[in-house]
Amino acid sequence: MKGKSSFAIVVAVLATQCLSVLCAADDFDFFYFVQQWPGSYCDTKRKCCYPKTGKPASDFSIHGLWPNYKDGGYPSNCNPENSFDKSEISDLIGSLEKNWPSMNCPSSDDTKFWTHEWEKHGTCSESELDQHEYFEAALKLKQKVNLLQFLENAGIKPNNEFYSIESVKEAIKEGTEFEPGMECNVDSLGNSQIYQIFVCVDTSSSELIECPLFPRSRCASKVQFPSF
Repeated sequence: MKGKSSFAIVVAVLATQCLSVLCAADDFDFFYFVQQWPGSYCDTKRKCCYPKTGKPASDFSIHGLWPNYKDGGYPSNCNPENSFDKSEISDLIGSLEKNWPSMNCPSSDDTKFWTHEWEKHGTCSESELDQHEYFEAALKLKQKVNLLQFLENAGIKPNNEFYSIESVKEAIKEGTEFEPGMECNVDSLGNSQIYQIFVCVDTSSSELIECPLFPRSRCASKVQFPSF
């Protein structure tokens, strides 16, 4: 009897620990909403391949919606049991193909990219968003954060010209009311290019907020906006 009692206690303790881990995984402070410029992605060393649906539009595309902590850390792969299920987002496929394409090689139907983003990042937002809500939230944010429009309003166009990084950030801040984060790519000629733009979003995924911190990045004072 004593052995069975001890075993029951161990099981109860382990179960409590597992629950606490899951709760911690679901607890995050804000989202990074990340968009990337395809012209710069294709200038990286790994090159690019267009999805089977064809060449994406000359516009920023979604990279991801990433839960983060204010201390700079982030949760990942929080629920292996909740795998990506394309049938749950069937009504969003057309919009996702347009706004969240994969340009990784070899060419794909984008499903692998969406699977990775959901399983690594999306599962860590389950306290707020289910699978459909997660992808729908990113699409709504893409409409709200129209980076190309914000930049073109300031005369910053994807024409291979160079612009001050401060003018790029200011143009985006003018459109969003918040300071953005930037990640730059360096092409084969050594040019620093506009690559990824980060804005911060509250845990409901609906409101832009001031970023508690930005990811580390190296950008030159002048950055190229390559054509695509």
